[in-house]
Amino acid sequence: MTHNRRHQRRFAFQVIYSLVFGQKMSKDALIKSFDNFWTEEEFDMERQDSYAWTLVEGVFDNYDSIDEIITQHSQHWKLNRIAKVELTILRLSLFEMLFCPDIPIKVAMNEAIELAKDFGDDNSKTFVNGVLDAAAKGAQRNEHKTIQSGNMES
Repeated sequence: MTHNRRHQRRFAFQVIYSLVFGQKMSKDALIKSFDNFWTEEEFDMERQDSYAWTLVEGVFDNYDSIDEIITQHSQHWKLNRIAKVELTILRLSLFEMLFCPDIPIKVAMNEAIELAKDFGDDNSKTFVNGVLDAAAKGAQRNEHKTIQSGNMES
């Protein structure tokens, strides 16, 4: 059975969340962990063809840069003080916002808020929304600066 992106996003969230509790993981261990979860689902596609794998692998490959963005935009919060659920949601959503041009930023943010409602506490959605909103505005400012500097060189 092919599941929509929302279902695959939820699946990816659960895999990424499970990684928060382990040691620094290798790509081979990531694949093994993903495949263990994958076999319990009834997906009719291969791992590498799934949106869930795109998300999990993307977060894994861009972990440091995503965490840097979270640190920049989570005012007065260090990464180790952010709840694991919210941190996982932020990582997943920021990957979509920054590296998945076919996903509108608003969609990535809305999906993150839905995950926060389902998996977080009463304050999760507000915190997640605040950090993502700041990151989105920062990304737009950076794009704008790039456009301006490009126009100045012409």
